[in-house]
Amino acid sequence: MIFSYKAVRADGTEYESTAEADDKFALYKDLHAKGEAVLHVKEKGGRSGSGKSIWTISFGGAKAADRIMFAKNLSAMLRAGLPLARALSVLDRQMSGKVWRDMFASFQDDLAKGVSFSTALAKFPKSFPPIFTAMVAAGEESGNLSGALSIVGEQLDKSHRLQKKVKGAMMYPAIILGIMVAIGILMFVYVVPKLTATFRDFGVELPLATRAILGLSDLVSNHSVLLFTSIIAVVALVFFALRSKPGKSAFHRFVLIIPVIGPIAKEVNSARTARTMSSLLSSGVDMVAAIKISSNVVQNVHYKAMLERTAEDIQKGSTLQSLFLPRGDLYPSFVSEMIGVGEETGTLSKTLLEVAIFYEGEVEQKTKDISTIIEPALMVIIGIGVGVFALAMIAPIYSLTENIN
Repeated sequence: MIFSYKAVRADGTEYESTAEADDKFALYKDLHAKGEAVLHVKEKGGRSGSGKSIWTISFGGAKAADRIMFAKNLSAMLRAGLPLARALSVLDRQMSGKVWRDMFASFQDDLAKGVSFSTALAKFPKSFPPIFTAMVAAGEESGNLSGALSIVGEQLDKSHRLQKKVKGAMMYPAIILGIMVAIGILMFVYVVPKLTATFRDFGVELPLATRAILGLSDLVSNHSVLLFTSIIAVVALVFFALRSKPGKSAFHRFVLIIPVIGPIAKEVNSARTARTMSSLLSSGVDMVAAIKISSNVVQNVHYKAMLERTAEDIQKGSTLQSLFLPRGDLYPSFVSEMIGVGEETGTLSKTLLEVAIFYEGEVEQKTKDISTIIEPALMVIIGIGVGVFALAMIAPIYSLTENIN
């Protein structure tokens, strides 16, 4: 794209010119490499075939993706030498959406009043989680805001990718099961009743499987209001039960002991805890604050409670390994052993990062394995279902044929 810009050379002279670049950031980076400071940039036109700018494309995703790109792009511009206020104004002009416009207006107003950037971010807890504001605050204190934003961007990106992989592994079976249920309902409503009338007219004795299917068909077709009302009532009851503290605690504990899902859930929470603590500690956040913030990142209530107690015990002088070691029901022994190594060698942040990378790899491989196994397993289940249905419908037809003969 073609940009007109105004800049200051290393000797202090100002000048205006035009240049071609992929986006405004690329132009800022090129000029900064020459020792020049950019005062103003304006887009004049686009190259042939160019559509939306890279900024518009990058920020067009979900909220999680928006936060990730916000952190990474802001870090890159600060690293290129832009002041924070100007970097925010660049992002403000390129991003769309009322939520972001309101936030940028608040940022600029707070910075003009001398409020710290971390405090400005903390006003929007739904958009910027505690880990984000804590690491920005640590970056401001250490004078390395760009590095802190880069780390938090990477942390959020890894967490988001891990979550997407787990959801992706569950998506395929959910879609297949949904289609199976829809086809089953159509069969019970439109196909089975016609066969039911035929069987009853001939008065043939029906096998148990056939009677069960006919009874279910009758329930679906003739008592649909009662059936769906009952289903909605059960779903609502389960929903409110899971929102209660005892129900949520029981469900989260059940998730951890399911044969296949349980180990993956433990590894996901171990990876999140390790990566979050590693990112915070490497940015200069103290141990207690890092553990408290990590308790807000994990979603299982048992992990949250354990980390909250750990933060309290750390203040009393306990070592991190001694607190993780007895909780083998939540964290594999590898986590506590690596924490012990990190505490002994003074490289806890680096060791935790290695733990996070290890378990992220394990989760990725296991989700791939599950996806590979689920497909043939679903085919077998579908085949069995179709076979049972076919036999239940065909057996009475053979009986009818014998009676006619």
